[in-house]
Amino acid sequence: MKADVKKLDASSAGDIELADDIFALEPRADILHRMVVYQLAKRRAGTHKVKNRSEINMTTKKFGKQKGGGTARHGARSANIFRGGGVAHGPTPRSHATDLPKKVRKLALRHALSAKAQDQSLFILEDVKLDTAKTSGLRDVMLKLGFSNALFIDGAAVDANFLMASRNLPHIDVLPEQGANVYDILRRDKLVLTRAAVALLEARLK
Repeated sequence: MKADVKKLDASSAGDIELADDIFALEPRADILHRMVVYQLAKRRAGTHKVKNRSEINMTTKKFGKQKGGGTARHGARSANIFRGGGVAHGPTPRSHATDLPKKVRKLALRHALSAKAQDQSLFILEDVKLDTAKTSGLRDVMLKLGFSNALFIDGAAVDANFLMASRNLPHIDVLPEQGANVYDILRRDKLVLTRAAVALLEARLK
């Protein structure tokens, strides 16, 4: 499939041929869902922690009579039913990550790219190089191009001026090609690739 290529000043820069097996698939919601769940679970810290009764520093002296007190025969104030005692069945540090085959992860990225292309939310730029790292200048460029909520993916490295200028723009994300992922692609309304990003993505997803 062919796509138009523009420059940052919104002028035309020709067109580009996009691989059909990457940008023209019929998106499958189940694969995209599995990948998003995988990504969000993998990035969870899993550091939630409570103290159980063995970690509470309280007396273990028997504080009531064995018989006749009318209460249970407790031998430790660290029991979970007492104020200040340990927590029963509370969370402990663990990994939330799940397994997902590498082939499925690559397929999910193809489907995410195809979903943007199908929705006409995929745009190709010649490059994203700026002379100065001015947010105000980049804001004017975004207004001219019509990008208010977008993910920009550049080649192996992002232009330093463009990266710095974009930091104060809300709903604008910038990633190198290596950082392209399903969750970030789907969470923004538009996906903007450079020519270099297209070449690297096609090589990566063959």
